[in-house]
Amino acid sequence: MTESITVLLVDDHTLVRRGFRRLLEDDPSIVVVGEAGDGDAAIRLVAELKPRVVVMDAAMPGTSGLAAIRAILASVPDTAVLMLSMHAEETLVQQAMAAGARGYILKNALDLDLAAAVRRVAAGEQVLDPALIRPAPLAGERTRGLTSRELEVLRLICDGLSNPAIAEQLGLSVNTVAVHRANVMNTLGVHKTAELVVYAIRNGLVNPL
Repeated sequence: MTESITVLLVDDHTLVRRGFRRLLEDDPSIVVVGEAGDGDAAIRLVAELKPRVVVMDAAMPGTSGLAAIRAILASVPDTAVLMLSMHAEETLVQQAMAAGARGYILKNALDLDLAAAVRRVAAGEQVLDPALIRPAPLAGERTRGLTSRELEVLRLICDGLSNPAIAEQLGLSVNTVAVHRANVMNTLGVHKTAELVVYAIRNGLVNPL
């Protein structure tokens, strides 16, 4: 028998947690082992319950979802965090993925399949809401136009590093890194960092932990 996927639900709205619990418990492979109403409680319960997946709201009072992700992964690195949000702003998506979230989906998506998203992140996949990605003519073969150095810079961008941090790590000047970043975006036809991160993950250009 396949081991159940244990889940901790984190949201400051009780009714939202109740609704998500019902969605998840309809799936026999998923067991909700606990609920938390804020980031601090989430950090404490993850250490206590060791759930495989944490489904967490991005915006909560007190300790934010982003701060909670970092603390949770520092404590229990194997935890898969699935971020749920009402907001699709690229900066939030980028920050969540850089903090270590394995997925980012929108609460108000009409076709939200929360159980499927939980199963995917539990299996080690990245899950990103399709609504976060703008249609663009990004054929897979265009990735071959990136040099090895550009791919290296791309991976560090996806790790959330700034140009100065990338320059320091690779022993390059900041201006050279800026040129590489511009070349990557031009080659892939992507002009915003969050979209670049999403594209790189979806097309296997980076290997998320």
